[in-house]
Amino acid sequence: MPTIAKGYAATDASKPLSPFTFERRDPNPEDVVIEIKYVGICHTDIHSARNEWKNAVYPMVPGHEIAGVVTAVGSEVRKFKVGDRVGVGCFVDSCVGCASRDLDNEQYMPGLVLTYNAVEADGKTATQGGYSDHIVVKEGYVLSIPDNLPLDAAAPLLCAGVTLYSPLRHWHAGPGKKVAIIGMGGLGHMGVKLGSAMGADITVLSQSLSKKEDGLKLGAKEYYATSDATTFEKLARSFDLVLCTVSAEIDWNAYLNLLKVDGTMVLLGVPEHAIPVHAFSLIPARRSLAGSLIGSIKETQEMLDFCGKHRIVSEIEKIKIQEVNEAFDRVLKSDVRYRFVIDMASLA
Repeated sequence: MPTIAKGYAATDASKPLSPFTFERRDPNPEDVVIEIKYVGICHTDIHSARNEWKNAVYPMVPGHEIAGVVTAVGSEVRKFKVGDRVGVGCFVDSCVGCASRDLDNEQYMPGLVLTYNAVEADGKTATQGGYSDHIVVKEGYVLSIPDNLPLDAAAPLLCAGVTLYSPLRHWHAGPGKKVAIIGMGGLGHMGVKLGSAMGADITVLSQSLSKKEDGLKLGAKEYYATSDATTFEKLARSFDLVLCTVSAEIDWNAYLNLLKVDGTMVLLGVPEHAIPVHAFSLIPARRSLAGSLIGSIKETQEMLDFCGKHRIVSEIEKIKIQEVNEAFDRVLKSDVRYRFVIDMASLA
């Protein structure tokens, strides 16, 4: 039988999130039922709830940085048991029947099923996210959270963490590599922590120096204000890798010119408009401009294990679910250091 879930949902692009009761699917033999303890607030939650990407389906329960505890498992589940500490990230299924299916890169497959604002494999049931009391997920899309990481501060790792971990690993960040992180927010601060733990030389490029003390404390070697025009002159041809975590419009050519020969700039945030890039920002130094989307299940578990080994979690501000609309507005004002996490016990 389907189970009744309680949560907070967006019912319209212009309305605040409000209490919402809905059905979770009847657990199948391969499913894990999770009591949600904490869920992070990602900027994607705001874009989606307010239909800024023009693909919203209402009512919508956001949330894809989910940390909780297993309360039931199906008869075919082998990796998890009741009481295990687990997480769920940005997707809960992928194209099992796709001819091009790549188990190490599910996030790039056309049949990806997002944790919310999508449709289940049955083609009719809407997926609903983590701003709720429980969730039912296939075993293959459930992640194990190391015992030494607090669940509340581990929740943002399921999106913000792997979104930075994946490109850092893919472009071989490590000893001897110079990496610049554009932005010192929910994504950027995770890039500083993860990149420095990998042994890379991390520089933060932020609009101002207001977070410099935090950036250096979290592991950055250098911190520059991009509002200072001399920054781009000083740092020309300095970096092997530049990770852009912001969605704001920036001078793309100025940032590309910070790359060394064969350097790569990777987009992680999604700008509203097309990116104006001059060919001569790329050609004279054989530079690349790339994008990266979250991470695979394999990468996400690897990232969680890495974080357990290095005791890395997000810097968080914990809130009650009743404060979610205020938190959305504060995220847009960059008024959080560095990730809001909802304590779902407040839903009761």
